[in-house]
Amino acid sequence: MREQLDALVVGSGPNGLAAAIELARAGRSVRVLEAAETIGGGLRSAELTLPGFVHDVCSAIHPLAAASPFFRDLPLAAHGLELVDPPAPLAHPLDDGSAAVLERSLDETAAGLGRDGAAWARLLGPLVDDWEVLMEGALGPVRVPRHPVALARFALKGLRSSTALAAAEFRDEPARALFGGMAAHALLPLTRSPSAAFGLVLALLGHAVGWPVVRGGTQRLADALAAHAAALGVELVTARPVHSLEDVPRARAVLLDVTPRQVVAIAADRLPPRYRRALERFRYAPGAFKVDWALSEPIPWRAPVCARAGTLHLCGTLEEIAHAEEAVARGRHPERPYVLVAQQSLFDDTRAPAGQHTAWAYCHVPNGSTVDMTDAIEAQLERFAPGFRDVVLARAVHPPRELERYNANYVGGDVNGGLQDLRQLLTRPAARVNPYATPVPGLYLCSASTPPGGGVHGLCGYFAARAALRRTLA
Repeated sequence: MREQLDALVVGSGPNGLAAAIELARAGRSVRVLEAAETIGGGLRSAELTLPGFVHDVCSAIHPLAAASPFFRDLPLAAHGLELVDPPAPLAHPLDDGSAAVLERSLDETAAGLGRDGAAWARLLGPLVDDWEVLMEGALGPVRVPRHPVALARFALKGLRSSTALAAAEFRDEPARALFGGMAAHALLPLTRSPSAAFGLVLALLGHAVGWPVVRGGTQRLADALAAHAAALGVELVTARPVHSLEDVPRARAVLLDVTPRQVVAIAADRLPPRYRRALERFRYAPGAFKVDWALSEPIPWRAPVCARAGTLHLCGTLEEIAHAEEAVARGRHPERPYVLVAQQSLFDDTRAPAGQHTAWAYCHVPNGSTVDMTDAIEAQLERFAPGFRDVVLARAVHPPRELERYNANYVGGDVNGGLQDLRQLLTRPAARVNPYATPVPGLYLCSASTPPGGGVHGLCGYFAARAALRRTLA
């Protein structure tokens, strides 16, 4: 081993592993240090409830992984990765026993939305046609676009609030609720810009690449990335927490897959005061309250079409979703929270013993919340799947503070690496020409607190590695 490494990466989430791979592809020596016993960060899976039931500890559904231009360029299938597409990416049940469904086919989705079908096709059709250039332009730092017309078309719709866009485009509740449920992934009030952009991106990805699950558990994606990194010569070290830059091996470049709070702690007095203050002002998003279940049988949805979907959004109407997300943004806990549900075992028979199933869900709560939302989440499931509690064999509950103990990047339960409102999307983690390079020579940030933000795509790590290769490791 060389006396001094070219690069050291702290953290083995998807961005840390992506950074290590890109650096190694450029011929640099790389070591990754991971605090936990297993690599993966938010990509881990475990038997959280009963033996034989495999649950995704954090990330579960992967449209951005399927669309990521970086991941698509890697031979991950050769390392055991298999993405499984449910027949329908998403269903949104309603109180009358029906459900709005996001199908892979744009035409089939439109056909299911009644008199709003033509509007759905007009809104999403051009975006789906341009999905690759849109992802190239949207998933990265602010830069001169290579395809300005396509991005301008997207921005005209996306830089609005989702309530305004839904009101302008759709007349009936199924289409409005379907769009609003996707926009709520933004962890912003639906009345605020750019929440519509999140709904548009998730909708167009559903049509373009689907919302797949990873066969065997999300851990298999981390394992495939790690296997490819190792094949390139990357050294992966687990159970190695880093509390200070003074504790790490010598390296020409250090890339931190951590959020601003951890950067301040790790880099300590090396940070210039102005930059340190900017990191200390970084705003975190609402938290997640998560529950996993082992089930004796599938979730008994009132609307049978829900059994075709890998993901479900539970919160009824667009107005109800907006009310719930506004309450969370104001530090309150809605009685009827917006709940995201994944039912991976319906499409991946490795997740549970024969005839039995898993379910995964979370709702949004104020950052750092200590309120137990288990009953509220299960009440939403009972609302749209009467008898749900009767099929529960066991549950595992993960409030925000437990999520943060599991992964220090989940500050207050924030699984997206920071608030993604318009200002912080453009200046995360601080207002700099190069958001990945710090004022400390050779020190870079590669976490979801840098552009393009949260999600399993690896692009924060990729762009940070490219910055290090240009500035320090040329």
